[in-house]
Amino acid sequence: MYLTHSFISTYIKFIERHKKNINMAAASSLIKVVALSGSLRKASFNTGLIRSAIKHSKESVNGIEIEHVDISELPILNTDLIVDGAYPPIVEAFRQKILKADSFLFASPENNYSIAAPLKNAIDWASLAPNCWGDKAAAMLSAGGGFGGGRSQYHLRQVGVFLDLHFINKPEFFLNAFQPPAKFDSDGNLIDAEANERLKGVLVALRDFSLRLKN
Repeated sequence: MYLTHSFISTYIKFIERHKKNINMAAASSLIKVVALSGSLRKASFNTGLIRSAIKHSKESVNGIEIEHVDISELPILNTDLIVDGAYPPIVEAFRQKILKADSFLFASPENNYSIAAPLKNAIDWASLAPNCWGDKAAAMLSAGGGFGGGRSQYHLRQVGVFLDLHFINKPEFFLNAFQPPAKFDSDGNLIDAEANERLKGVLVALRDFSLRLKN
C-alpha cells in the first residue's frame, strides 16, 4: 500500500505525542521520598538502611525516587532564631525539602525507648506553622540492639498523629544489628540478603500507599 508523505508525517507526530503523554504520566506517578536518618555517626546502621533503600529504588523498586536529606547541620530548635518571621536559611531549605516531598522514610535508632534527638529536632523544625509534614505517607526503619529499635518507631507513630502523617502499618522493619550473621559491614552498609528483601517490601508499600493518597 502506498503511503503519502502527509500520512507518514501525521503518524510520526501521533507517535511522538503518545510517547510524550506516557512520559508525563510516568513522571506524575513517580513518588518523591525524603529520607531522614536519626543517627549522625559515619558508619551508622540506620543511615546504611537509607543507602540500601536508595539503591533498591534505582535497581528493583520502580516508581520511587529517594533523596537522603542530611539533618546534621540543623541548629537545635530555638524560636529566637526566627527573625521577622524568617527561618535561618538552612532551616528554610530543609522545610522546603519536606514541603515538596510526596512521602517520607525515617530511619532511627532507639534512644531511651524513644526517637533519636537529631531526628526529633528535624521533625520539630518542620512542624512549626505552617506544618510541612501534613497529609503525607511515611514509613519507618530501625536498626540496633535488642528489639532492633522498635520502641522508637512506636514513639514516632505517636508524634505522627499530631503531624497528620500517615504511616504504613505493614510491613514493619526492625533489625537487630548485632545478631549473627552479620547484618552490616564495617562502613554501615546493609549486607544481609533477607533484610534487604524486607526493605524492598517496605518501599513497595510506601510507594503504593503514597500513590493512593495522591490520587
